[in-house]
Amino acid sequence: MVGSAAHDLDRARLHRAARALLRRPLLRATGDDADFRLVREHAARLRTWFDRNTGWTLHVDAETVRLRKVPGNPHDPTHPAREEGRGRLVFDRRRYVLLCLSLAVLERAEAQIALGRLSEQVILEAAAPEFEDIAFTLATRDERLDLVAVVRLLLRLGVLGRVAGDEDAFVRSTGDALYDVDRRVLAGMLAGARGPSTITDTDPGDRLRILAEDSVAHHLDSDDLRNTAIRHRLTRRLLDDPVLYHDELTDEERAYLTSQRGAITRRITELTGLVPEARAEGVAMVDPDDDLTDVRMPEQGTQGHATLLLAEHLAAAQGPVTVDDLCARVRELAGEHASYWSKSARTPGNEPELVAQALERLRALGLVEPAAVHGSPAVVGRPALARYAVTAPVVTSPQGGTP
Repeated sequence: MVGSAAHDLDRARLHRAARALLRRPLLRATGDDADFRLVREHAARLRTWFDRNTGWTLHVDAETVRLRKVPGNPHDPTHPAREEGRGRLVFDRRRYVLLCLSLAVLERAEAQIALGRLSEQVILEAAAPEFEDIAFTLATRDERLDLVAVVRLLLRLGVLGRVAGDEDAFVRSTGDALYDVDRRVLAGMLAGARGPSTITDTDPGDRLRILAEDSVAHHLDSDDLRNTAIRHRLTRRLLDDPVLYHDELTDEERAYLTSQRGAITRRITELTGLVPEARAEGVAMVDPDDDLTDVRMPEQGTQGHATLLLAEHLAAAQGPVTVDDLCARVRELAGEHASYWSKSARTPGNEPELVAQALERLRALGLVEPAAVHGSPAVVGRPALARYAVTAPVVTSPQGGTP
């Protein structure tokens, strides 16, 4: 009994360490103390598991832990970086470019840097011909807000540490801010499978795509190496994505998953505690603790309620539903739930925003995909959406039959 209890405790601690890394692939000794110590305690086992099953490398030193994750699907746009706070606005292309340029500036910076100085250097970098479609001069408040969003992301990651000042004052052009630069964390930011200096393609978009792809998966000359690359891609996607559909896979990947599904999902369960749900259409790794996702369903608040009701509506539909029809449905729902929904959600004309936010969440969860009806924008439910379908209740008599 003592041995069994010790084994269960060790397994639970390993689960917590793995889940901490999957939630936050970059941990610091300060600010993430409990998770940092737990990962260091299990570093050898975690490093071996991730290397064998995903091809991700785990770096651990006295100050930082970095799981260098390569996405299973580098073309998936449904999980962008977001601002903190109530609105949680997503990062668009310009903000991602500013993030990369800021990291390049910080790589050459001193131990401390002011926000004004960072902005000046970013402006110089943004003037390069490769970024001619990204206007950035700090002349407008929106441009300053974009840079501040990037800086606050770097603060959350630990690349920067605020010493003095206020980003809001910088946005108003009435002040500045000063930061320490943590070079250990900065050095661990790049997680691509190959170094940028090895890529010579002229299209910047191609460079970013190649950085995100796994170079080991290309030009493989043996069955063992090809199978290893497939196992890595499938395991990554099962760890990262809510649902892995068979129709999203190549014939080779689908055949491998069919034969090795039990082994792959068992290893993931042993490491993380995620529970496999296998159906004819694909596989999902369900999280009983509901803390390994950046997008939840259902969610509290008006937006969460509207998303759940639209999911029910789409699950009951036979085929694609236009965005206009969804807006009309939201207008009906706003009247039905007027006492529960926020005033802004009930205001006529706000339906498109509610629908757009709901569809963004549903798409990120693998529940819908874009479609078209007679040229009009539409969406169609994916198989996993069926779990949100509601059927009419059946009333039975005490004897078990219908009255």
